[in-house]
Amino acid sequence: MNWRKWLDDFALAGKGILLATKEKRFWCGFIPAFLFFGLLMNLLAGGTSKFDLMFALGLPKAFTILGESFIGIFGINQPFLDWLPIFALSILQGTLIGLIVLLWHKKREQNASNLGSAGIITGLIALGAGCPTCGTTLLTPLLGTLFSTGGLAVTGTISAIITWLAVIIAILSLKRLGLETYVTIVNEKYLARKSKKEENEKNR
Repeated sequence: MNWRKWLDDFALAGKGILLATKEKRFWCGFIPAFLFFGLLMNLLAGGTSKFDLMFALGLPKAFTILGESFIGIFGINQPFLDWLPIFALSILQGTLIGLIVLLWHKKREQNASNLGSAGIITGLIALGAGCPTCGTTLLTPLLGTLFSTGGLAVTGTISAIITWLAVIIAILSLKRLGLETYVTIVNEKYLARKSKKEENEKNR
């Protein structure tokens, strides 16, 4: 493996993500995705027990559980080691979704005459990035059903390992999307400068 190229790709991906944060459309994708996945993972952190409680206790208590899970996204009333991977994965997944939303708009604008092609390209990017959080949220309740009450410690450990693996997968996915974002934004700026230069030359 060419480590220098691999690190250079990560550096360019980082620049692409920084450029994306200056775009309003990025935040339109990031904020809802971050809050949604953070809430979902906090609700499913112990399997389906919170959902069972919500259905058993009724609407007022269900909103209380939802509120506690929501503030748990930010580490409130959460053990640090349990909160950290969930928060990190929520940030990473939010960033992935934000980049996908931004790229879709950029591709649509740059390929105004061929929207079908732009949609296909963005769709392939989305499939390539995947959804590490989805896998985590699906596996967590499954683990809860596989182990008995006496095995909750084992369930928690395995769930934590899966979450950290999802974090690694999300980081690798970010490299791909970050690179694509960097190329797209730099190309957009280049075309804008070129168009402005040509326009100035015509007006002379």
